Amino acid sequence: MSLSLAFRFVAGRYHATPFGHHVNEGLIEWPPSPWRILRALISVGYTSGVWGKEGPSSAARSLIEKLSAELPSYRLPSALGAHSRHYMPIGTLNPQKTEKTTLVFDTWARVDDEEMVANWSDVHLREDESAVLNDLAQCLNYLGRSESWVACRMMGEGEQVPEVNCFPEERKEGPGRGWEQVVLLAPVGAADYAAWRAEQVRKALVDWPLPEGRKPSKRLRNQREKAVAPFPCDPLDCLQRNTNWWRSHGWSQPPGSRRVFYWRPARAIEVGAPKAKPSAPPTRRVEAMLVSLTNASRNDHALPPVTRTLPQADFLHRALVGVAAKAAGNGEVPPELTGRDQHRIPLRGPHGHAHVIPLDLDGDGHLDHILIWAPMGLGAKAQAAVRTVRKTFTKGGIEPLRLALAATGDLSDLTRLAGDYGKNIAAIAGPATIWQSATPFVPPRHLKPRGRNTLEGQIRAELHSRDLPQPMAVTLRAPAHQSHGESARIGRDQEQWFRFRHYVLARRRGPAPPAALGFAIQLKFEREVAGPVALGYASHFGLGLFKRCATSHSRHSHR
Repeated sequence: MSLSLAFRFVAGRYHATPFGHHVNEGLIEWPPSPWRILRALISVGYTSGVWGKEGPSSAARSLIEKLSAELPSYRLPSALGAHSRHYMPIGTLNPQKTEKTTLVFDTWARVDDEEMVANWSDVHLREDESAVLNDLAQCLNYLGRSESWVACRMMGEGEQVPEVNCFPEERKEGPGRGWEQVVLLAPVGAADYAAWRAEQVRKALVDWPLPEGRKPSKRLRNQREKAVAPFPCDPLDCLQRNTNWWRSHGWSQPPGSRRVFYWRPARAIEVGAPKAKPSAPPTRRVEAMLVSLTNASRNDHALPPVTRTLPQADFLHRALVGVAAKAAGNGEVPPELTGRDQHRIPLRGPHGHAHVIPLDLDGDGHLDHILIWAPMGLGAKAQAAVRTVRKTFTKGGIEPLRLALAATGDLSDLTRLAGDYGKNIAAIAGPATIWQSATPFVPPRHLKPRGRNTLEGQIRAELHSRDLPQPMAVTLRAPAHQSHGESARIGRDQEQWFRFRHYVLARRRGPAPPAALGFAIQLKFEREVAGPVALGYASHFGLGLFKRCATSHSRHSHR
């Protein structure tokens, strides 16, 4: 019959020093020794009221003897060695009249949020013994030092026991490469201890024999009691003795204990920075991923200004393509990132590949997020590329900008982000009947005064290529001459449009626009259109982006 106890370190920390070592040596007892586990169970029996002052019941004594007779195996979760340093006062003064201190190491294991399982594979418990063990496990609240908070449970009979990865040495040959030995303290079985104790007591009483035919004197009885005092009566008695007791009787380790070699994985406790764990690739395509932009100084005004929308999108896009090509090994990049198939032929359809859209979500005039939006969806490889890229660059920057994934999912999920973030994403995601330029619209072809290549003609052609309806009206807002009254009415939008002339309107690498001209446009539709709406040259790099008009949004919100 198999018996298993599962321990979860609720604070993620395990503090314990191996037997025979000083705390300042910086060593960690991992796994917890069988001796430590049994002492913890006995201790909690007293502190939680499972038994009273009279001590463990007969069922508890039998339980401890059965657990002492076999060495457990373990399933160890991943752990990382860590420590802190403290300068503790020692109560004396330096010649300078300052208090002396001594350096103390506090070492612990940072344990993953998984259960550590101790398994006794051949222990048969009666019903009353199982009940006692279950009560003790439920009451156990720490293992090792008091900072090592645990939640312990007795695993059920039908519950699957995880495969062990730490076990006692039972043969001369080792398990092979990738394993290491560790010494743990374990109790001696009751039968072996009884035989050992009987021999030790016999030797101790040789010098104090009982007289024949008469009653021993009080002095003799005291001497005989003193001679056998260093030998506790059973394993339970050994486990309850403290360090001061067995040291006072000349023991270098607790009587009734033994040192046992265990095999554990060589990296059972990692030292140094934790290694990144491979994560399972996403199983579904997502429509959008939002990435945050920060810098080392955490100064938002040191981030790129909104006028550098196009260069920042271009930088990130090149990084995504490079990472995806390197990960593929053969240079193939997901089509949703390039807009081309495996033969480098442009994809057909309504611009379904990725749009890299830098955004100013806090409204301070500096780019703080980048939205990667693909109507065709971002697959597993494209998502992995977005998650992998951790930095980008900006003109005049002293150091790279840091990237971090802020949100992923459908656009509707991103519009529900808290505060201004969700509100400003909703402003470009629609729906609305009136849309106006958020970034300059750059015509994709040379402007003509008449025909289909007029400004309005190119806008309508761009809408058609994206399967969007034709607008009722296309209004040029900037550059254009407005009367004083109209400028006053436009207000903040007019200020934004004046800024359009400072935008970078041509890619550094890639095709240049027919003419580096940026326009502010307003589109009015007969029915609501869902965004994002991005038109014209470099519309996949943040230019030609539209946002909902305030009047349209207000009218929509009151419906």
